[in-house]
Amino acid sequence: MVIRQFEYLVALAREQHFGRAAQACHVTQPTLSAAIRQFEEELGAPIIERGHRYLGLTAQGKLALEHAHRVLAEVEELKRSVEALDHGVSGRLRIGVIPTALPIVSHLTTPFFARYPSVTVAVLSHTSQEIQRGIEEFELDAGLTYLDNEPLERVRARPIYVEEYAFLTPADGPYADRGALTWREAAEAQLCLLTPDMQNRRIIDGVFRSVGATPKPSVETNSIFNLVSHAASGHWSAIVPRQLLQFFGIPESTRALELIEPTARRSIGLIVADRDPPAPLARNLMAMPLPEVIVAGVMPSRQPSR
Repeated sequence: MVIRQFEYLVALAREQHFGRAAQACHVTQPTLSAAIRQFEEELGAPIIERGHRYLGLTAQGKLALEHAHRVLAEVEELKRSVEALDHGVSGRLRIGVIPTALPIVSHLTTPFFARYPSVTVAVLSHTSQEIQRGIEEFELDAGLTYLDNEPLERVRARPIYVEEYAFLTPADGPYADRGALTWREAAEAQLCLLTPDMQNRRIIDGVFRSVGATPKPSVETNSIFNLVSHAASGHWSAIVPRQLLQFFGIPESTRALELIEPTARRSIGLIVADRDPPAPLARNLMAMPLPEVIVAGVMPSRQPSR
């Protein structure tokens, strides 16, 4: 049994409606229903009288509800006690990070660890959809993800930096003497792109659609570092975040060209669950001042190609 199952049961008994209970818990109705069913399996007894709608609690469910209220009261007291000892915060902070933001995350975790040395930090590479789901299902405490491309639900967000894009191409290739390339021209190149389940790829596809172009990548990968290695191999070009090149450099065998017409940018930031009271570790992470490297901009808005 887990705390969220108690929370869902209490909300369902209060709202007497699956949809309203899910909304109150800031989760989807299928998520709440699945958790209740799992709770029943773990108890080995039905706790909900089921029909076409919510019909009430069984005798076993009423007993479980009594215990749920007591457990949640103890958890709330624990939270208050922990908050009173913020200077000694400890625990495990789980952060889901989209692959394109992995080079940035250490600039957030390093000062956080310096302030809270008793906390352990787990940085997990996830797609934006996995991050949203992980926060909703209490498997992640925070996420570093896109803020302005696809809708985010039931979260609190803090912008961190703006992602821009560069065309990474072989130094001896057909585009090597160019300083800039239009997105329409880039669509005709031999491309290595991220897989369609990655939001970065959906962003790039959207930019191509905006200029009436459809790229046909010959290589797809779910690794941001594979984009760079394929461009360095001398056969493919790749569209990569400029921040990636800032932190890891431009491979000797490639050149980074500016992508124009249009200039594409997307905001990336921290998200945590929209719950009160907020989890202490997530709250403290969101309250941390941004490091100077991010405040100043992790990369100049323009960087000359080599």
